[in-house]
Formats: sequence, structure tokens, C-alpha cells
Amino acid sequence: MNVTERAELIVVGFAVRTSNADEMDPARARLPGLWQRAGVPGAFAHVPGRVDENLYAVLTDYESDHHGAYTQIVGTGVRTAPRLPEGMVAVRVPAGQALKLEARGPMPQALVESWQQVWKHTESGGTPSRAFTTDLEVHHRDGVDLYIAV
Repeated sequence: MNVTERAELIVVGFAVRTSNADEMDPARARLPGLWQRAGVPGAFAHVPGRVDENLYAVLTDYESDHHGAYTQIVGTGVRTAPRLPEGMVAVRVPAGQALKLEARGPMPQALVESWQQVWKHTESGGTPSRAFTTDLEVHHRDGVDLYIAV
């Protein structure tokens, strides 16, 4: 994991509130439905001002640490968000220092393994420590880049 500077980004998309414990129980898991909704072809085609074709996942509003609730927004990066499409929210991902991990290989397994590295780093007291403010996943053709706020 390398520390890097993450640029500011605005993401417009769909949001859910969940926790890692809820996601381990298929009856309570909300992320599969969120990703299914966001993965529909053309789901963000009507969002004005898109910056690229990447899919972004923002993890924010952490209740505490990786054991508490958090909000995940899956959507598209935009320049500005003056008017939101119905059912969508906008979130600003502030610029700042972040641990960067690159998930490559078969998905979603490579992404799961990257998050397991993050959790191991967190639980072992690794430095720099996680800030639990706003984390970002950038999903692109080659894989996923994770930016974990420190």
C-alpha cells in the first residue's frame, strides 16, 4: 500500500446505508442490489457533466470504524452537480492523502482480497492509520483502484 494524494471528485449515484456485518448476511445485504442498479447499461447516461466512463464507489459517513455502519454511493464522476436525476445523490470526495491499492484479476475476488488487506492493516494498527472519513473505489477497464483515507 502506497500513500498518495487523491484529487477532489464529485460522484452522482445511488446510495445505501449498510455495515460489513449486514453484508455478510444475504438476507440483510444491500450492496448487491445497489451494484445491480448501478450496473444497468446506461444507468448514468443521463447524468450531465460526466468526467469519464469509470464507475465510482464512495464509502463515507462512517459510524465508527470498519465494524460500524457506513453509506456507500455508486455512481459516476462529474464536474458539478447542480441538478440531480431523480433517486440519485451527490457526494464530494475531498482531496487528501490516501492509501492506494490496486485490485487486479478476476472480480469481485480481487476486490475482496484488497479490502481484506485494508482490514488487516487497520486491525494490526498499521501506519498511517485509517481516517474513516471518505474512501473511494475507482472501477475501470483494468480493475479497481482503492483510495483509503488516512
